[in-house]
Amino acid sequence: MKRIGEIVANREVYFVREGQTVMEAARYMAEKNIGAVLVLGTDRMTGIFSERDVIKRVLSAGLDPEHTRIEQVMTHEMVTADADDSYEDCLRKMKQMSIRHLPVLEKGTLQGLVSLRDLLLVDLDEKDHELKMMTAYIHYVPPR
Repeated sequence: MKRIGEIVANREVYFVREGQTVMEAARYMAEKNIGAVLVLGTDRMTGIFSERDVIKRVLSAGLDPEHTRIEQVMTHEMVTADADDSYEDCLRKMKQMSIRHLPVLEKGTLQGLVSLRDLLLVDLDEKDHELKMMTAYIHYVPPR
């Protein structure tokens, strides 16, 4: 079973900095074709900002994306995963917390960000492999 650290290994970590505007973050997210970014302060990760935050905390609140700073509307209370967690544990955590993005830490150090889509693709690959193995077992004819 795949560990979450394997999934985020060697991936680029997308982030914005505190002080940037929502519009800057939204443009960056559109450019990278991603649904969320981590928000970094001077020395640590301070939050996460997602498409959902744009809709719920900016647009529906009538805030101006050009003048609203990211730290005003980001999610401060983050749920994280440990690099040794299984992808299935992370899927359960995401379901329980109703979230779609999960920062991955190893000994407190940021390793990356995993999305629900990432985990569902891994799950699909794992199930496909299991199905092939079961099919091969069922169709196995021992030598005579």
